[in-house]
Amino acid sequence: MKTYIANFRKYRFLLIELVKKGIKLKYRRSYLGILWTLIEPIMTTIVLSIVFGTLFGNPDPTFPVYILTGRLLYSFFSSATNGAMKSIRTNSGMIKKVYVPKYIYPLSSVLFNFIIFAISLIVLIGACIIFKVYPTIYIFGVIIVLALLFLTAFGVGIILATMAVFFRDLEYLWSVALMIIMYASAIFYKVERLMNSGYAFILKLNPVYLLIHNFRQAIYGHPLNMHYLCASIVFAVCVTGVGLFFFYKKQDDFILYI
Repeated sequence: MKTYIANFRKYRFLLIELVKKGIKLKYRRSYLGILWTLIEPIMTTIVLSIVFGTLFGNPDPTFPVYILTGRLLYSFFSSATNGAMKSIRTNSGMIKKVYVPKYIYPLSSVLFNFIIFAISLIVLIGACIIFKVYPTIYIFGVIIVLALLFLTAFGVGIILATMAVFFRDLEYLWSVALMIIMYASAIFYKVERLMNSGYAFILKLNPVYLLIHNFRQAIYGHPLNMHYLCASIVFAVCVTGVGLFFFYKKQDDFILYI
């Protein structure tokens, strides 16, 4: 363990530079730049609120906050896992030339997406003020949820990064999987509708929904669902452990396929 920690500290400056590079590349040739991180969720929430709130007759005045909480978390998970999946092939030139711990690449991808996600939370704070969703002591549960969200995205991302080296079509399959995850995360519809239909198990099998649910609980001033929290912890730890094992097992073969 000490060896791994020392190795990480040795290359931490490279990690910081890769994170900076990721943020710069994301907004390269963009006039709005980092401001788009704030504008995009606002525009998306307005559209979804009109379609699924006004047109569908949803009486909840805080519905935009409900949508925004789900939309922000899902967007981070989607961007982080997609970026991590492509990270090894994207940095193939560097991997072929110099030795760097290869896990640095998917980790940097998840990290820079998390920073962008953290900035976008400013929009959520503004929405909570506008729609009068005030914090309580349970707001500190957000820290736990976001830590688990990061760990889950990294674990899934490092598995995808490993598989994508050998199986290029995974990129297209994952886009379909993300669409399924989105619809099974109750982002723009109330959970009660699915609960009453007998398909609640679909939500409970989705680790992203479990995190979104507890994030909403904390934002709306309610205690975290402990069953969901325990399931999220188990999934995050297991998927990260499996991902790291799988990655280290196959990383020496990357050079033959990239």
